[in-house]
Amino acid sequence: MKKRIGIVEDDRDLREALSMMIQFTDHYELAGSFENAEIALEKLPNLSVDAVLMDINLPGESGIMCVNKLKSICPTVLFLMCTSYEDDVKIFQSLEVGASGYILKTEWPSKIIGALDELFEGGSPMSSSIARKVVASFSKMESQNKLTESLTTRENEILNLLAKGQMNKEVASALEISNGTVRKHIQNIYEKLHVNTRVEAVNLYLKR
Repeated sequence: MKKRIGIVEDDRDLREALSMMIQFTDHYELAGSFENAEIALEKLPNLSVDAVLMDINLPGESGIMCVNKLKSICPTVLFLMCTSYEDDVKIFQSLEVGASGYILKTEWPSKIIGALDELFEGGSPMSSSIARKVVASFSKMESQNKLTESLTTRENEILNLLAKGQMNKEVASALEISNGTVRKHIQNIYEKLHVNTRVEAVNLYLKR
């Protein structure tokens, strides 16, 4: 039985090319193609779709928000982001809302079909350049976690208060220590986290 594929893409020529690509396969059939998220949200839930090729930069609501909403309505549907964006933020936002893969529009049709095949086999297909970004990001996160793990209990207490917007004097009062001691702890925190400002320190602390 053929898997039913939906397409959400605002570029008419590309939408038609993707539609033809799906129709020329033996194991997939086109369930419907849509030019924006609003129409997709209205139509897709009623089309018994198995997977959706989703663009990100759509007119009106973004493809990321569209996936987020469709996932709550159709939890079994698989989503493959098919986009021109290699932006780190968009990659992780897409994966966070429920996309199972992320492939670039510049890939050959055979690569896109192969990504759909991998999706249905339980994989998470990604263009090689996207996969490298994901790996690099996880490596960076692991490195940052090691830095924050080097903090003492007192340094963590101080960072927690700084993250809440408290000034040095307020931190000193809350922990019943002197302003000088707070400043010394903050300097140690900067050295351990390899940062120069409290904003950078707090950001690393919150991302741990």
